[in-house]
Amino acid sequence: MADDPVYLKGMEDDPAFPDHLVAKGRSILHALHERIGSQRPADLPELYVLTHAATEEFNALQEEFWEAGSDIDTVIREAIALSFERVMKAHGFADADLEEALAPRDW
Repeated sequence: MADDPVYLKGMEDDPAFPDHLVAKGRSILHALHERIGSQRPADLPELYVLTHAATEEFNALQEEFWEAGSDIDTVIREAIALSFERVMKAHGFADADLEEALAPRDW
């Protein structure tokens, strides 16, 4: 599932996004999915603790994008946000606020 094309959809065939970094992003999202499933947050604040941790991982990944001559640009930001939304909805958090889920982002 770490290579699930639903996560970061559309980035896999674009040379602007290095494959190994897309794979790392998918791994972050897969791990978030697994953590939510195993920890079963009781409410939105508990969910946001998990999404904030995953967002911080994407913040760290930004450096690697720069080193590879790429960037977390609008396309990637949108793909990350849609993927977070998909993960949260899959676990029954359809009412989660996406902006709050990604609040610590610096990209």
